[in-house]
Amino acid sequence: MSEELRGNGESTAFVPGHVTSFFAPYPDDDPERAGSRGAGLTLTDGVEVTVRAAEDDAPPVTLDGDPIAMPPVEAVLDGLGVADRARVVAESDLPLGTGFGVSGAMTLGTALAANDRFGRKRSANDLVTLAHRAEVEAGTGLGDVVAQARGGVPIRLDPGAPAHGRLDGVPATRRVEYVTFGDLSTAEVLAGDTDPLVAAGDAALTRLVDRPTLPTLVAESRRFARDAGLLTDRVREAVDAVVDAGGEASMVMLGETVFALDSGLTDAGFDAEVCRTCDAGAHVTG
Repeated sequence: MSEELRGNGESTAFVPGHVTSFFAPYPDDDPERAGSRGAGLTLTDGVEVTVRAAEDDAPPVTLDGDPIAMPPVEAVLDGLGVADRARVVAESDLPLGTGFGVSGAMTLGTALAANDRFGRKRSANDLVTLAHRAEVEAGTGLGDVVAQARGGVPIRLDPGAPAHGRLDGVPATRRVEYVTFGDLSTAEVLAGDTDPLVAAGDAALTRLVDRPTLPTLVAESRRFARDAGLLTDRVREAVDAVVDAGGEASMVMLGETVFALDSGLTDAGFDAEVCRTCDAGAHVTG
């Protein structure tokens, strides 16, 4: 296959972080049909992924300067036929493993940047499907990739990659604050009894679709976290403090992380990180 290599030797993509507010997992034998229903926020804090030619003395994948094993990223490179020729360099504003979709962002960013760098001529939906499939097969995510591709405040009405999933969104943009206390294992949560997650997530989605606003999204997220039994003591205390101060806050799924609208965490006395909802979805920047 002929390639049209970029003249500068590298391509870069930006992928917004994604805070899942609530979700209902829907596994399937076909990873393109598997996924989740739910809703969340994409963030201006995200991941920048650069793909360049492989170097003999350099690790194939790095995050913030450190070598990292990232199976879905490797699967995407393999799917594009460039696994032995590409080096992936990712830089992130967000901590890994705390509920911001960093794995999904690295995977989708790799798909976009590698497609551009090596002239693979794949469509946007093809690249999103490739990244979504890789995340599902690796067990690292069910809905981040499709949400990050859309941007804004995505509502995942039906699970799966673009040929199967269906998305809508809350037409709003806001300041967002967050504070992280630690990580939670997505794989461990999904390996347990998911019936309570499905019941709580589907109920929350029905109520959000009936009233698609950001306050509804955050309120339904709090209810979901409580009904699904996901709240930790530190998260519960922080969320209660924000609500007591008149703000809107909830738990990030899945991490020991709290997000709030506007200045909710600051008003409650927390030293929070600040960003905004991201108007644009994942895209090649150069």
